Amino acid sequence: MSQEAVWISVSSSLKKFHRPLLKSLSSEITVREWEYQQVEDEPSNLNIPLTLLHNYLKSTDHPLHLIGHSTGGIVALLYAKQYPERVKSLSLLGVGVHPLIDWHAHYYTYRQLLPCTREIVLAQMVRALFGRQTQSRTKTLVKLLDEDLKTTPSPHSLFERSTMEPKQIACPLWVGGSRDDMIVDPSAIAGWNNYLKPDDQLWECSQGHHFFHYFYPQAVSQEILKFQQNINQQPVKHSLINQQT
Repeated sequence: MSQEAVWISVSSSLKKFHRPLLKSLSSEITVREWEYQQVEDEPSNLNIPLTLLHNYLKSTDHPLHLIGHSTGGIVALLYAKQYPERVKSLSLLGVGVHPLIDWHAHYYTYRQLLPCTREIVLAQMVRALFGRQTQSRTKTLVKLLDEDLKTTPSPHSLFERSTMEPKQIACPLWVGGSRDDMIVDPSAIAGWNNYLKPDDQLWECSQGHHFFHYFYPQAVSQEILKFQQNINQQPVKHSLINQQT
């Protein structure tokens, strides 16, 4: 069976920052891309994409490698916790040991605490996510982040920030982060050490901020592929998936 992975995308306005990594991965393995975009009349939570993802994956009769960044990684993590028999491995980029602490959580906290406009806070988030940018580039990225707040499902709001307790994941786990990520900092990645199994791996990029996989797609791709190849060489632990689930 050829190596096959599914990239979980729930941030349509930011998906161009994932393209270099997907291109690099696709040169070696088959990568499906599953996308979800929230519409304005839908409640903003993660249950809807989780249900739709299951409807998509349950037609496959063998476990698959799941990969996701930030909120996409959170959805993949929730899926792996709920349907471990369907996940061959889980690769998380920019997801800390307390998974729900993402850039949306930071944004709403800043909005609540700081006497600043939405635009000023979003400009601060641009620097946190991508590093220092030119004024024109910052304006462009502010628009993308503003759109992401509207179209990406989130358990957070101005009135409430949700949490998720750390927990060991049943399937093989790979977690990647960046040393200069201000959203999911190195301590949030290192916190996974308390929940790792023997085959699990943590990997740190020297720089690249929260979108390190955009700036260093080949390095990230190489690490994910090595991890997945190691998992593929291990004996199959799961029987044929029950199609009734």
